[in-house]
Amino acid sequence: MCGIVGFISPNRDEGSVEKMLQVQAYRGPDDRGVFVEQVGDRVVHLGHNRLAILDLTSSGHQPFISDCGNYIIVFNGEVYNFQGIRKELEELGTRFVSHSDTEVILYAYKAWGLACLEKFIGMFAFAILDKNREKMVLVRDRAGVKPLYYYHNGSEFLFASELKSFHAHPDFKKEMNKEILPYYFQFGYIPAPHSIYKHTYKLEAGHYLELEMKNLKVKMTQYWSVDECYAQEKFDASEKEIIDDLESLLNDAVELRMVSDVPVGVFLSGGYDSSLVTALLSQNKTRKLHTFTIGFEDKQYNEAQHAKAIAKHFGTEHTEHYVSQKELLDKVESLSFYYDEPFGDSSAIPTMIVSELAKKEVTVALSADGGDEAFCGYSKYFFLNKFAPVFSNSFQKTILKSMLNIFDGKQIEKINSFLPKKIRQTNSRDKYTKFKRAMDADSLEEMFRNASSYVDPKVVKDFLNVEAKFEMVEHFAMQKGLSFMDNMMRIDYKTFMADDVLTKVDRASMSVSLEGREPLLDHRIIEYMARVPVALKYKNNQGKYLARQILYKHIPPSLIDKPKAGFQIPLAQWLQKDLKPLVEKYLSPSRLDEEIFNVEEVEKIKKELFEGDVSHANAIWFILMYEMWKEKWFA
Repeated sequence: MCGIVGFISPNRDEGSVEKMLQVQAYRGPDDRGVFVEQVGDRVVHLGHNRLAILDLTSSGHQPFISDCGNYIIVFNGEVYNFQGIRKELEELGTRFVSHSDTEVILYAYKAWGLACLEKFIGMFAFAILDKNREKMVLVRDRAGVKPLYYYHNGSEFLFASELKSFHAHPDFKKEMNKEILPYYFQFGYIPAPHSIYKHTYKLEAGHYLELEMKNLKVKMTQYWSVDECYAQEKFDASEKEIIDDLESLLNDAVELRMVSDVPVGVFLSGGYDSSLVTALLSQNKTRKLHTFTIGFEDKQYNEAQHAKAIAKHFGTEHTEHYVSQKELLDKVESLSFYYDEPFGDSSAIPTMIVSELAKKEVTVALSADGGDEAFCGYSKYFFLNKFAPVFSNSFQKTILKSMLNIFDGKQIEKINSFLPKKIRQTNSRDKYTKFKRAMDADSLEEMFRNASSYVDPKVVKDFLNVEAKFEMVEHFAMQKGLSFMDNMMRIDYKTFMADDVLTKVDRASMSVSLEGREPLLDHRIIEYMARVPVALKYKNNQGKYLARQILYKHIPPSLIDKPKAGFQIPLAQWLQKDLKPLVEKYLSPSRLDEEIFNVEEVEKIKKELFEGDVSHANAIWFILMYEMWKEKWFA
């Protein structure tokens, strides 16, 4: 796990490479390397911050140069099956000088070109300078676990693991991409390939970019697509056969991610996904497994007791830390530094804290992200799928909307508190609000988009004076011939998961120089699950049906079956009390840019929040995060 940077320029500029590396030094504090060389009429600059995980010796130093000197790589991530690929290359006559996966990637490219990507199982973002072809190749892994940004305005080309590195380069022109703001304020993240800056992009998951050195022309290619996975024919196999196949895949995925020359642990939340990862790893009795959990004094948000019980069941070396409110609040002002562009997922705060906790004991931590999207875990899938037929009937839809208007979020929250624990929903008010919003749509695509929004697009339109210059239709388009349930999982996999969840975990873990690994995002798992009939993903009114059956082999259902909680914080209460001074400061009428905001409307929803109406808490938080980011990076 590391940080990479690079740029092409007419002249040598080692100073700018060093500055670009320095600003993201926490991504790789163990070593730093720079490569500068003229190729044709231009000078190539490559830089690398190293967090040593495999081959801790100087042989793993980057940028790594091939024996012939014509191929140079900077690499962030891990290729877990590199040892098998290394054997193939050795049979072809390749001689290795290190024990790193970096060298394997470079020689795999030399041997097979970009077809080598088909062989890689892992998370990766890398750049290879191919002097023979006078090309630079940038690659991002299939799921988008590792970030990679590039700046291309026609005459300049820069790339980096994090946007903040661009600020350290004199040719980076800092111009805000205002047209993307409506989507940030709706979803809480900026969807790929866009970024908050003009001419600055996220290399999308499953893509590679080829840059011609002579004219800086870019060619983009998608080498892997989750859409193509879902387009495959469904399996015609028994439930037992599918469970056995999936369990075999999962075992291989988690074991591959234990390959390391440094200590490895697991983030254990007490939910199905992290418990499943822990269960599979615990089968190896010769290995002492470290697990990490944070807890909250507020019982509504605390799952630490569940995680502790599961850790005890598997006999892990468990570390638990109850977080004070002060610890959580102290993180708020650091978010704008680590998250580079406006980012609204408030669960970034506890994710940073659990990363700090793990870093005290290990250098690598396995996370269980991707389980909801692969195994069908989000409650919105079940509810929307159930009401999709109603949605297509105008009379039934009218009746349903009338019924939904009988109750408000506060009443639903109270009703929910009286329900049996087994069916009680966490965050019921927010879920109910999203469901009402979903029903106020004209198509299935819009229904799912509304249900995936943290802020009603109508509310965004009221407080924002900027309009989007493009539509996100392609992001939420339904794939023909695919069930609505599969479509929702497919869309979340390439939008919310890639641009929100994985961004959150990467920045939080790397802020403390901790490598986060994602076994459930092994591409073989989603390729398999995409072909599993929906009836086996959601069965007996249970999501994650197949994952549960595997987990139940290792743990009593009574120890794990409980409502899904997520990584929540009491956001509305914070904004009303502890964070009120920050809200007053950053959302003051004198501070807000009237070209961006309808200041009167922001004042209105801010006042409503302070008077007890929490329906616009997410909107206020997103504005706060935007303003704090703007002060840090755009003032």
